[in-house]
Amino acid sequence: MKIRRAQEKDMKDLDRLLFQVNMVHHKGRPDLFKAGQRKYTDDQLLEIIQDDRRPVFVAENEEGNVVGYAFCIFQQRLNDNILTDIKSLYIDDLCVDEACRGQHVGSALYEYVKDFAREQGCYNLTLNVWALNEGARRFYEKCGLRPQKIGMETILREGASS
Repeated sequence: MKIRRAQEKDMKDLDRLLFQVNMVHHKGRPDLFKAGQRKYTDDQLLEIIQDDRRPVFVAENEEGNVVGYAFCIFQQRLNDNILTDIKSLYIDDLCVDEACRGQHVGSALYEYVKDFAREQGCYNLTLNVWALNEGARRFYEKCGLRPQKIGMETILREGASS
């Protein structure tokens, strides 16, 4: 398996995987996530791929097919009243193709991103995981991640918004 920065030629594969992630979220929380949608337009995706502050990495199998991705964002709050000036790499989205799960693609992507963050002088690597996604939460715990903060909600009205 080869892991590298995403390129414009990967957009179709990235879209396919972004649809898969959205469907996991839609099935778990149809009140929040629309069915059959993608997270980014083509213009937005191209802009992200070209932005060094938002590196995207893809995992290719031996045949050269994209089987996973990690969308990342550098974060740093400077001169905050209470927070230190640490530099973080936030994993905005990590996905492994449904057909390739269990083949250690996710672990390889995570380790690659972790090494990249170290090389870039980051203090930590962070991410959010939806409570509905038990499999992802277990995966991240196996990778050594621990809760940093927990988001909570109460539903005030029934039914999805339009």
